[in-house]
Amino acid sequence: MPAKGKHRRPKSQRFTRSIAAAGTGGAALALPLIGAAGAHAATPTAAVSGVSEKTVAIATEKAAAEAGARIEQAEKAAQAEKTATKKAATKTYSVKVGDYLSRIADEQDVEGGWKQLYTDNRAAIGSDPSLIHPGLKLSIGGRAASSGTPQSSTKPQLSQSSESSKSSESSQSSKSSGSSTQESKDTQASTSTSSGQSSSSNSSGFSLPIQGATVGTAYKTAGSMWSSGYHTGVDFVAPTGTSLKAVGAGTVVSAGWGGAYGNQVVIKLADGYYAQYAHLSSISVSAGQSVSGGQQIGLSGATGNVTGPHLHFEIRTTPNYGSDMDPLAYLRSKGVSV
Repeated sequence: MPAKGKHRRPKSQRFTRSIAAAGTGGAALALPLIGAAGAHAATPTAAVSGVSEKTVAIATEKAAAEAGARIEQAEKAAQAEKTATKKAATKTYSVKVGDYLSRIADEQDVEGGWKQLYTDNRAAIGSDPSLIHPGLKLSIGGRAASSGTPQSSTKPQLSQSSESSKSSESSQSSKSSGSSTQESKDTQASTSTSSGQSSSSNSSGFSLPIQGATVGTAYKTAGSMWSSGYHTGVDFVAPTGTSLKAVGAGTVVSAGWGGAYGNQVVIKLADGYYAQYAHLSSISVSAGQSVSGGQQIGLSGATGNVTGPHLHFEIRTTPNYGSDMDPLAYLRSKGVSV
């Protein structure tokens, strides 16, 4: 019999535990390996998905850029077409009797109204937008070309130099021989009046601009025919050839063509105010010349934008349009009976 205590446990049991242990260890080791393998297996799929999304984003941006470029090109084409249409729409309008800028602008659908129409044709109209004459050519829908400007617009307006006087003299010499003769008589009358003009002026040295005439359109008469909304002077109705007088002593600052005012004379009076005479048939003074109250400065007429012979007379605070004041009130303040 074997000795007591010499028995050993069966090796099969240890082997079983070893296998279990190994199995357990293998399981323990397998799990992370499987997980790692799974992780490595997923990496290519994620990479492919990222590349695909980036490609889609680039394609979308490119399509958007192309669409934006097409829109921009379409807008440029539309603008070019609009400009071409506007140029093609530019036309010439001949002023008719009874026309005025706001009416023409409304009828011709001028964008910007009468102000834009005046801006486009200022060279032809002159310094006063309320005065346009029948037959005047206006550009509708665009600025008038300098080469197409009517002859009247090329003449000087309120020039401070003697050049305006030379232009006036040149214009007068081109008239008929009858007009030239009449002008010569006017000059002689002016000379004789200059030496004895006090008889037609009052004690203060002031006189009426025209004798024996009636007042037609009064100062500040309202009406849509004037762009300012009112008449900026006073009209004395008188036949062509009526003698016109300096209302007071002063210096002639302009004598010549004044656009819609026709032949005009502007005198800076001794008190600093300015007297304007418009639509004259002839002029007897020149820029820079000194005049006295009651001295003849020209003859009334119907030049420029008029419907009949008359004297348009203004008193201004400056030589420019828009600085008008009541001319009759001014004359009365100088003791002249109107």
